[in-house]
Amino acid sequence: MSIPSNPQAVAASVSPQSASIHDRLRTARRRESISDIRQPKILHPLENEGLRLLLLENISLDAVAAFRAQGFYVDHLTKALSEDELVERISQYHAIGIRSKTKITERVLKAASKLLVIGCFCIGTNQVDLPVAARAGIPVFNSPFSNSRSVAELVISELVALSRQLFERAYELRTGIWNKQSKGCWEVRGKTLGIVGYGHIGAQLSVLAEAFGMRVLFHDVVNIMPLGSARQVDSLDTLLSESDFVTLHVPELPETINMISKQQLALMKKGSYLINNARGKVVDIPALIEALQSKQLAGAAIDVFPSEPGSNGAPFDDQVNSWASVLRTLPNVILTPHIGGSTEEAQKMIGEEVSQALSRYLGYGSTIGAVNFPEVDLRAISAEQGGIIRVCHVHKNQPGVLKQVNEALSPYNVEKQYSDSKGEIAYLMADIADVSFKELPQLKGRISSTDANILTRFLS
Repeated sequence: MSIPSNPQAVAASVSPQSASIHDRLRTARRRESISDIRQPKILHPLENEGLRLLLLENISLDAVAAFRAQGFYVDHLTKALSEDELVERISQYHAIGIRSKTKITERVLKAASKLLVIGCFCIGTNQVDLPVAARAGIPVFNSPFSNSRSVAELVISELVALSRQLFERAYELRTGIWNKQSKGCWEVRGKTLGIVGYGHIGAQLSVLAEAFGMRVLFHDVVNIMPLGSARQVDSLDTLLSESDFVTLHVPELPETINMISKQQLALMKKGSYLINNARGKVVDIPALIEALQSKQLAGAAIDVFPSEPGSNGAPFDDQVNSWASVLRTLPNVILTPHIGGSTEEAQKMIGEEVSQALSRYLGYGSTIGAVNFPEVDLRAISAEQGGIIRVCHVHKNQPGVLKQVNEALSPYNVEKQYSDSKGEIAYLMADIADVSFKELPQLKGRISSTDANILTRFLS
């Protein structure tokens, strides 16, 4: 199943009430191609056990509908679940979909006796213990592109809001105070934006910022060809010292935790601004508070935090983060509840992308796009092809496994086969013909009884 591209369209001043141009183009492409492609055969687990999915954190209802249309049982919750709640419930599910608040820990994975796959309906995957999931034979999928534009547009809005002290002036007027002033308010045109992490979000932001007349610098751990007139600098220190605005777009890794702390904030221009829509632990918040109080920085926008409430309506206070009450009192600081990718467009695309990845794995065994797993795929079995069984074998990456598997498959005609490995884990897919259903339990037992076996599934 391919994911259709999302062509750019010129924005109109009035939103259409019918399907968008993107939806109409997708439909047209499907109609054009449907007669040229043999329809794939829908595969099912031979155990015939109804697959149960748990979707948390208000994941797109379009994804829920797509899963149910395929015959899956879906439980859909609007909130995150705690570790204890997950441990209590996870054993009954074959797949789980989460966003950023739910934590899939080693303890949760040990309790997940039926779990086959995890879908992160967001960019990040640091909320999942990826190595433990891989060792349990559970691939993890995410959506690395779908909310990039939404985050980039949020940053642009924060640039303007910070430079114009927009939140303060608006709050004052809502409390009945008229305070028209221009001191400390600036245009963003002609200013320098420093982007830390020039990935999908950083690159889109670069183009938008240049359209505002800004000079763009970026720092990344790899050499990247810039878009437009953006320029890559040799170090983070250089970027911090030359930028009027600094925005962060990096994953949470050991080397990025507190990458912006007291030393780095001291290098920034006096009166500059910091924006963090990446991960909460990337910025040392107490050090940021000190820099704001001393007027080293003129403002900041923060959308992500080291600890975040588990549900809407919950308090954001010192019990969540010890410095929360102080941060909330600082002037010209924009605080938002992790809404970088929270647009209708982004959530729809994320729902489509991740649900398709989960469906491809559950129904066809494909791991293309998995972040912690070997990426293996086979062309679809067409509806005209009968009597073919697909073997999906997750195993430890050690010598002799392929020999054992191929010996088990030797009585049958192997139509196609592919395997790959990633670290400690290897994955093999094979389509075999001329096998009777009576022989399958013995064949599956032979493959899954090897000392390298992690998980073996047969699809038909």
